[in-house]
Parts: sequence; C-alpha cells; structure tokens
Amino acid sequence: MTIISNLLKSSNKRSSLIPFITAGYPDLYTTEKALEIFDRLGVDVIELGLPYSDPLADGPIIQEASSKALKTGVTIDHILQLLEKVKSKIKTPLILFTYYNPIIARGIQSFIMEISHAGFKGLIIPDLPLEEADYIISLCKNFSIELILLLTPTSSSQRIEKIINKSQGVIYVVSSTGVTGIRENIQIEMKDFISNLRAMTDQALILGFGISQAKHVQQIMDWDIDGIVIGSAFVRCLSDSDYGNGLVRLEEFCNSIVSVIQMQENK
Repeated sequence: MTIISNLLKSSNKRSSLIPFITAGYPDLYTTEKALEIFDRLGVDVIELGLPYSDPLADGPIIQEASSKALKTGVTIDHILQLLEKVKSKIKTPLILFTYYNPIIARGIQSFIMEISHAGFKGLIIPDLPLEEADYIISLCKNFSIELILLLTPTSSSQRIEKIINKSQGVIYVVSSTGVTGIRENIQIEMKDFISNLRAMTDQALILGFGISQAKHVQQIMDWDIDGIVIGSAFVRCLSDSDYGNGLVRLEEFCNSIVSVIQMQENK
C-alpha cells in the first residue's frame, strides 16, 4: 500500500503540509500532545524523527533535540508504545525518519514489522545506500510501509533516474545542500530542478531542508510541489517547554503556515 503517495497525489491542495518533530523532545508527553495538535489543525502528513546519536543530515536544532531526547532515555520502544497509544486518536498518517544504524541494530525485518504494527505508514532513511534499498523496499511492501527516497540537487542524472525507478511513489527532494535547519532564503534554482523532475516522473514530490518561514511556503507553492516539509522551525517551538509554552508556540506557528497555504489556495 502507498498511503502517503496516494494522499499527496489525490489531495485537492496545491501543496500539503508535512511538519516534522523529534520524538521524545522535550519529553514523550509533549510529543503526544504535538501529534494531537497537528492532527486537529488538519496537517496532511506528520514526520516523526527517531532520536539518534549521530544525525549527519540534521542541523543544530534537530541535533540538540535528538541529543536531549537520548539523554532522558527515550528509545525506539518508548516511541512504539507512544504510537500504539495515539494511533486510535489521530487520523493523519505518520512517517518515521530514522538513520540506517538503528534499523540494522534492531534487525531490519523486525524494525519494519514493529513500526508498521505501531501505525507508521512511511519511512525515510537519509543515509540508506541506494544499492541496499531493494531489500528494504520489499519488506516495506510486505508490511504496508512506503519507503521514501531522497534526491538532492547535486544528484547525477543517472542517480536521479535510479531513484525514480526504485521509488514507491514519493520522492523527498532536498531543497539545499548541507544539513537541515533554518535558512533565510530557499534557492531559486530549485524551481528549475523541480520542473525538470516533473518532466521525468509523475510521482509525488515533497520538498524539505531549510524551509522555515511563511514566505518560503508561498514561494514553493508555485513550484508544483505536492508536500512541504518543515522541521527545525517546529522543533525550535518546543524548546520553550515551560508550562506548556512550547506546545502553544507550536500550535500558533502551525496555524500560521496552514493559513498561508489556505490563502495561496484561494488566490
């Protein structure tokens, strides 16, 4: 099953919103409530990051969140238990973002089976070697998980073609070189890059890395992108966790982005 790609391609929105947060940051209770907020505000897909000690693709904000979650003892078992608890409460499909080592350490088949049973519908592994993707894809198909492959502006034409051919239906386009984080501007060259991709495939395209402001969303919605991923800006909201202020900030920011998307839709 390809729930994520089907949802993105069938949506009547020009672009769907995909917020990212780090699981267990600043605590598991906050993660649970953040998921409920996202669901209530009508985001289209939620991306949940598994804390990891060496997150090479992540910028300083998500790195710090991951480090703090690990220091408080958050494990994959805690996250699976949390998902079992909330999956009956929320309707929004969830994607797990994790690195390859935690999957190997747990056992690839066991890992994918467990996240499927917990309710995840998608999986992103930024450091997965493309040469090893076939086995993961076959397991994901067996357990109704959609593996989402990443593609960068610096990818060769041969690699782009391979990624398109292996993709189950969604391709994650990295909007800039380097790690995730908050940037002032999104590279305008991405518009041409995405246009070229559109000529090569009709699969769902989602864009992430560095998208953090309403003006970025306004700009990207003119690029024929199916989903917009915002991560560091949401994680930063939760850094103010005293007395629930982090959740308040997260809801306010999410509302502002949803409003921008709605306004752009109505133009």
